Amino acid sequence: MIRLTSKIVAAYLRNNAVATADLPDLIRNTYATLVNIDTPAAEAPERQQPAVPVRKSVTPDAVYCLECGKPQKMLKRHLQTAHALSVDEYRAKWSLPSDYPMVASTYAARRSELAKSIGLGTKPRPDRTPAPSDASEAATSDSQPQHRYPASRWSKPVG
Repeated sequence: MIRLTSKIVAAYLRNNAVATADLPDLIRNTYATLVNIDTPAAEAPERQQPAVPVRKSVTPDAVYCLECGKPQKMLKRHLQTAHALSVDEYRAKWSLPSDYPMVASTYAARRSELAKSIGLGTKPRPDRTPAPSDASEAATSDSQPQHRYPASRWSKPVG
């Protein structure tokens, strides 16, 4: 190992200028690197285990975070603030399906009821104005438009 270290350092010194004070460090670092080549690299870290089993992570009242085990009504904000994960990253990390819920079902139902009660998601109802009582009023209102559009620059002048 020492012979190989000396050959590598000599080849390096032929092509690079090194201060004499730095030479012992260069030799020491080269030798340490060669010794560590034989040792196996650190094994990849094991896959992180969820704090809560995936099957038990979804209940009607809460969705449990697999990172920390805390129950949440809405998981998206918690993932962003506490773990700096997006929903897609979270699902990929834990191999969750794309339809894995991020909101507790009772909370979603309550929000849905609230939205329906205030009329969200429905088309606006048409105004029911009373029809003209006289036929003459109907004829005059049809003959004169409510709004007159400006003439097009390609139209022929009226007059």
